Amino acid sequence: MHIPTPPFPKEKLVRIGLNCSDSIHYQSGPEELVSDTLRRAEGSLSENGALVIHTGEFTGRSPKDKYTVRDEITRNRIDWNEFNQPIEEKYFHIISNRVRAYLNDLPEIWIRDCHACADPNYRLRLRVVNELPSMNLFAYNMFLRPTKEELENFEPDWQILSAPGLRLDPSECGTRKHNAVVVSFRHKTILIAGTSYTGEIKKSVFGILNFLLPVEKQVLSMHCSANMGKKGDTAIFFGLSGTGKTTLSTDPDRKLIGDDEHGWSDHQIFNFEGGCYAKCIHLSEDNEPEIYKAIRKGALVENTVFHPGTKRINFENGSITENTRVSYPLHYIANSLEPSIGGEPENIFFLTCDAYGVLPPISRLNPEQAMYQFISGYTAKIAGTETGIKEPKLTFSACFGAPFIPLHPGEYARLLGQKINKSNARVWLINTGWTGGPYRVGSRIKLSYTRAMVTAALRGDLDMAPFRLQSGFGFEVPEKISGVPAEILNPVNTWSHKDAYEEQARCLADKFRENFRKYESGVSPEILAAAPAW
Repeated sequence: MHIPTPPFPKEKLVRIGLNCSDSIHYQSGPEELVSDTLRRAEGSLSENGALVIHTGEFTGRSPKDKYTVRDEITRNRIDWNEFNQPIEEKYFHIISNRVRAYLNDLPEIWIRDCHACADPNYRLRLRVVNELPSMNLFAYNMFLRPTKEELENFEPDWQILSAPGLRLDPSECGTRKHNAVVVSFRHKTILIAGTSYTGEIKKSVFGILNFLLPVEKQVLSMHCSANMGKKGDTAIFFGLSGTGKTTLSTDPDRKLIGDDEHGWSDHQIFNFEGGCYAKCIHLSEDNEPEIYKAIRKGALVENTVFHPGTKRINFENGSITENTRVSYPLHYIANSLEPSIGGEPENIFFLTCDAYGVLPPISRLNPEQAMYQFISGYTAKIAGTETGIKEPKLTFSACFGAPFIPLHPGEYARLLGQKINKSNARVWLINTGWTGGPYRVGSRIKLSYTRAMVTAALRGDLDMAPFRLQSGFGFEVPEKISGVPAEILNPVNTWSHKDAYEEQARCLADKFRENFRKYESGVSPEILAAAPAW
């Protein structure tokens, strides 16, 4: 429910470097934000009342244009690499001045105060300033919404200034292109310029939490979804976008804790967000009913098209991008958990989209294998998730979220290992990718099969089931699961030529070992021994 609020005080504007004197929309509700978007001809309504927008030039994140200011806080802590790119503080000030000047010249802006982290012990207060009302609606949907009492004396820990219409001069601003996301831990500020892709807002906040929580609180920050069973058992699902985190955690028989970002403290897990950001390409009511029903009044749908002559969204159409998205508040999922906090997980799932068609659809991992696979983060990037991705692309994304982790992967792995040992959680590797051959030869594993395998693990049906040891990768693989054809459990049986499977498996194993060399000096011999043995 939206809480009416008084006008935004002028002195608070000055504190964040703004002095705009025209229309300021503070804490606008969804209806107002939708109305403002329609008034400005920046979107349209679907037949079920959802707001549909196009995000323009960028329909996915642009990791190569994300920067962190290198200063005394970050210099020796950030793992500087292709995702954690340094930028000098002088450029931060130049970009900051450009963003603020741009916002000050606008006839109207939208400001929202909100929270990240459902556990109040780790809560982060955010102030989001937007050029576009649709992006402010995204912030309303995705972050936690403060109570009226919490807003009375609200002082932000961090501020986010979003100016998608501003084109930066790279030669002046030290950037690669005209767009950039710039983070300063000293100034506790996130600057977003030149892109209206809403996902940059949520992932930039995720990035700062991935620095603050492990370093300051010894809380493991995780790119995962989470849910809770009727008996209070919690499960978490690691994986990159497109591997099934949202789909598999949105289970009508389990309470949804969250679909993307969580923290694991010394006794529980908690959602960072107050909403869900789901992919909706090929969405259907039959396959994903909870997500389908969440696309209604107040939801924000990105980069879809309508069926000709109607206002009915064509979820099959990826002509703008395969990365069609919808954001909505968590309570749009009927069985969501509030507050979004659960106990320590009993089951941990690593989701991988294996484009090689080699890995079993489900494997049980011992602790050392779990750490090896977590550090490796093997998957295939799915079409549209990032700019320029047209089809599945082999990647190793450390901790199943390399673009979002500012510290060395070993630091997150250390925390995860400690928590697995303390909780005695069962760890599963789930392949949601291909079987019967690689991409373009084999077929994608059916969602119904994946659901059946995950359900069997969650119910404990596999605790006493017979397993066989898979040669090469050394995983334990169940021999039988109700509702799943036995032949797909052993991937070699799905290939027409066994020699071709082994050749592909050896090739993938080589990729694993090659990737892991960069981490060898920081892990134990037991973890190194968990490498593929092909």
